[in-house]
Amino acid sequence: MNTPISSIRNLGPAYEEACHRAGISSAEDLRAIGADAAYAKLLKTGTRPHFIGYYVLVMSLQGRPWNDCKGKEKKELRQRFDEIKASSIDTHQAALEATLDMIGVVARK
Repeated sequence: MNTPISSIRNLGPAYEEACHRAGISSAEDLRAIGADAAYAKLLKTGTRPHFIGYYVLVMSLQGRPWNDCKGKEKKELRQRFDEIKASSIDTHQAALEATLDMIGVVARK
């Protein structure tokens, strides 16, 4: 079965498009690989890291409202996000691209 990713609560067409760019083609695929692996794939295929985007993904896959998590659980999610970001992004390449973008050498994504 290939259920659209946008059928998952809180994940809309933009998130679905980012998932498709990362090779995640259905809600079933997304659930099977889980939030952490999926977010790492998103980062490796050009999605800019943002804690809220990660947080929404985690909550969505748990069937919870996006803003349901608080306190200790949210702090733990932030730590996981930072670890995923650190292991998924080449910081030197990202800095170079940001500089080139700032001076107008590369097209904005």
